[in-house]
Amino acid sequence: MSQAELTSRRSATVAAVKRLHTSSGRRDSKTFLVEGPQALREALTYRADLHQVYATADAIARWGELMHAVQASAVETTIVSESVLEAMAETKSPQGWLATCGMGAVSLVDVMATQPQVLVALDQVSDPGNVGTIIRTADAAGASGVLLTGESVDPFNGKCVRSSAGSIFHLPVVPALSVEQLVVAARQHGTVIAATAADGEVELFEWLDSTTVNNPTLWVFGSEAHGVSTQFQAAAEVRVRIPIHGAAESLNIASAVAVCLYADADRRRARLS
Repeated sequence: MSQAELTSRRSATVAAVKRLHTSSGRRDSKTFLVEGPQALREALTYRADLHQVYATADAIARWGELMHAVQASAVETTIVSESVLEAMAETKSPQGWLATCGMGAVSLVDVMATQPQVLVALDQVSDPGNVGTIIRTADAAGASGVLLTGESVDPFNGKCVRSSAGSIFHLPVVPALSVEQLVVAARQHGTVIAATAADGEVELFEWLDSTTVNNPTLWVFGSEAHGVSTQFQAAAEVRVRIPIHGAAESLNIASAVAVCLYADADRRRARLS
């Protein structure tokens, strides 16, 4: 651990960390920010590729067990002033802890090589909070990964990372893919493409109940404003609609993902019993 406290907000270190506030800075360095004690704890638990930890003296004193975990991981730690941490952080209250973390090198080929049963594709989904929540939901529902088209938000955006509640550290997430790449990969691996659409030809539960085998499935969700792209819809084996029983026009995308994935998981388990 570096004992000399970093106190200058104008240092090269602060400038390098602040570049990670931008998508281009994260992409060029293949690095993103982890803010706060809980997120750092999750990163350590799942052996994320942590590069550097920054902490204030007060935070180290308050979260002694976290400091022990950081030291046990052998990640370099630098003590910084409150002012420097505020300059580095995207959030207003990082609670004294911040780290830089490698994105990893997982690819679409890597994900498909695991013979996944359930995958989520996000097509032109731009809200980082929704994407982070979807990553968390996909993880909880037992999906094998989240794949994003190039028009979607960077999943390593700070709000995405925080909303994922740690799931981004262990669930494969592959950004910047083309619809064509995803369709070709699904075809090569015998994966059914199920696109969600308000005007889908078949209702979600009817389709799941009519399926007698556990086919690998790529669930596709589009932005709330525009839905799944016409290219993806044309490639889908089935267009599924979620029933709306009340007066609401539609579901939030994160809610739609939860409904589909848990309904799918329930039917898959029932077929195996």
